[in-house]
Amino acid sequence: MITIRNAIMSDAAGIREVCIKGNQDAYASIYSGDYLQTVIDEFYNLDRIKKEIIPSGRGWSGYLTALQHDRVVGAIGGGMIGEKAGEIYVLYLDPDYRGRGIGTKLLEALTKQQKELYGAEEQWVSVQKGNEKGIPFYEARGFVFQKDQPGYGESKEAASYISLRYKRRLLS
Repeated sequence: MITIRNAIMSDAAGIREVCIKGNQDAYASIYSGDYLQTVIDEFYNLDRIKKEIIPSGRGWSGYLTALQHDRVVGAIGGGMIGEKAGEIYVLYLDPDYRGRGIGTKLLEALTKQQKELYGAEEQWVSVQKGNEKGIPFYEARGFVFQKDQPGYGESKEAASYISLRYKRRLLS
C-alpha cells in the first residue's frame, strides 16, 4: 500500500536517496558523470532537502512523498510560476518502484494542491531531451511539448544539454 502525504523532516534522507537514484537512473546515459554529480550535489544534498521540506510560499510548496511502510519510494515538489501557472520542479521514484502508478499518484497530489491552493489552470514541466522515462510519462498525462531551451547551469557543459518544456491545461 502506497501513502502520499506532505513530507516531514524525518523523510529528508529518504527523499535524498530517491532523488539521487532516480536522477542517476534517468540521466546516466545523457549527462556526463561529472555533470550528474554536480546536479546531485547542488539539489539533493541533505541540508538543502531539509530546508525544502517546509513550503516557502507560492514558489515552492514543499515536498510530497510516496511511502510504502514508512519508506520513501517517491517524491515530488513544485510551485507556482505565474498567477495561474504551476510548475513541477522535481519528480523521482526509486527505480525499483517504477510502473506501479506511484508517479501518477504524486503528480495528482501536487496538481490538486496547485489547483486548490493557488487556482492553477495550467501546469509546466521541463524534461531533459533524451529522458526516455520522463517524456512518455508526461505526454501520457496530457502534457504537450511547447519549446526547447538550454539546460540548467552556468557551465559550457550545462548549456550543451537541451531541456524540453511541456505544458498541460488543468480541468476544473
